[in-house]
Amino acid sequence: MERPKASGAVFTADQRTNLYYLNDLYGKIARYVSHQLRERYKIDVPITSGIWGGTYLIADSMGLSKRRIWRLNCIVNLPQNSPLDQHENMEKLVTVYHQTMKDAFKPHGLTLELQMWGGRLPHSNKTRPNITIHMEDVNERVRWVRPILVWNESTWEQSVIYDTIRLTKELKSSLNLDQGPVLTDPQEIKYLLQDVVTAYRTLEKAHDADFIQHAEPIIQDMVEQFMAGLTDFEQIRDLYQKVLDSALVYGYEQTLSNHYSPFGLDVASVESWPVEKINWVPDTLQEKLIPPIQELFATFKSNLEQPNT
Repeated sequence: MERPKASGAVFTADQRTNLYYLNDLYGKIARYVSHQLRERYKIDVPITSGIWGGTYLIADSMGLSKRRIWRLNCIVNLPQNSPLDQHENMEKLVTVYHQTMKDAFKPHGLTLELQMWGGRLPHSNKTRPNITIHMEDVNERVRWVRPILVWNESTWEQSVIYDTIRLTKELKSSLNLDQGPVLTDPQEIKYLLQDVVTAYRTLEKAHDADFIQHAEPIIQDMVEQFMAGLTDFEQIRDLYQKVLDSALVYGYEQTLSNHYSPFGLDVASVESWPVEKINWVPDTLQEKLIPPIQELFATFKSNLEQPNT
């Protein structure tokens, strides 16, 4: 099997990221790692992967990010009840994933070194938690590339939607109306606000009209401030307070609950769900949210393939 290679330039001269090419590369890396595990170690596990974080939702028509992206995260979906249940096989997976990513990103100016693996993401399943492989770029073109391992076979689109449940709960810990603002570091607040935009845009087609009317101006204001270069601490703090007071994450929680509660699944306690419900998305939610993601990437691809683009 051919080593994974991006279909085009992942990074531009002005330090933007082409999210179509990046997402495509993540998928190729997953398939190659699966192939290598089978060929080298007789470990047969299907793997799917794609971008974690909705930066593609505010990209231009060619899939280019509108500003420089410093954190590259991807979701990696792995099967349960497989040879990976053995620690030694997980170590082999991590080794192959790191080397494959290092080779795949080297032509794009990154030198990735493995720093650690096995870190658990907050609010993921208690029995089968999401774990991370953390790689840092020696050249500092990006801060890190971080695969997030999720335990159930699924498509990338399903996994991204499912993870909004965990992300919403994580956001709520810093946007709880009963607590008030808890973050003080401006960079942490900016990361939080970026994730607020990500979760909103990912779930947008499932929100009801009243919530969209309430939330859209706030989300748009945040995006515009980020595009203008959000550096002033007073502005960052005021935006944090505005997002908190608007109770946006409570709206996300309600949107998700509308689709999961009919199946007896409480989105407020996602950590305790049965392991077979990891990466599970009801058909009603898939019908609303997957076609827009697929259409967006199809548009990126079509525009990139046009002559003189």
